[in-house]
Order: sequence, then structure tokens, then C-alpha cells
Amino acid sequence: MSYSFTVRASDKQAAKTAIAAKLEEVVATQACHHRDKAQAQAAADAFVDLLSDDDGKDIVVNINGYLTGHWEGSDVTRIEGASIGVSAGLSKREEVPA
Repeated sequence: MSYSFTVRASDKQAAKTAIAAKLEEVVATQACHHRDKAQAQAAADAFVDLLSDDDGKDIVVNINGYLTGHWEGSDVTRIEGASIGVSAGLSKREEVPA
């Protein structure tokens, strides 16, 4: 099973919190991802931490991941492959209309 999402936040802690919330959503709809949630969060946090601090820019993080293996219904009973892709960058702050 696979997933993909993007978060945008104003600072590093907000980005990490948004990632955690999105990963919880993934687990809620694809329970098998409770097995790789911690690894995905750790990888994403590491890339967010690499970014320079810039109060004038947002942090944008794209994450995708998957698990493959033997399945019983919607749960993987034996993991034979796992992947996580993370990209993190600074982006011009999006202005919220008044």
C-alpha cells in the first residue's frame, strides 16, 4: 500500500507537527502503515532539520511511501519491501487573503 502527501508550514516545528498529523491520517486509512510511521517521521524530520531558518519563507515537505509483501486483507503479514521518499525545501511564503 502506498501514500503521498504534501505539507506547508511557517516553521520547522509546525512542519513536523503537520507531518505527524498526515501520517496519522495515513495510518487511519491504511493501518499497515503503523509499521513504518516512525521511520517516515524520522526521515522527514531529518530533512526538515537540514533547512536553514528563514522567517520569510514557508517549509514545504513532500512525502511518499509504500510497503510491499504478503497480505491478509488490508494488512501486510510479511514485509518484503519498504520505501520512503522525502523532499523538503523553503518556498516563498503564501499570503493568506484578508
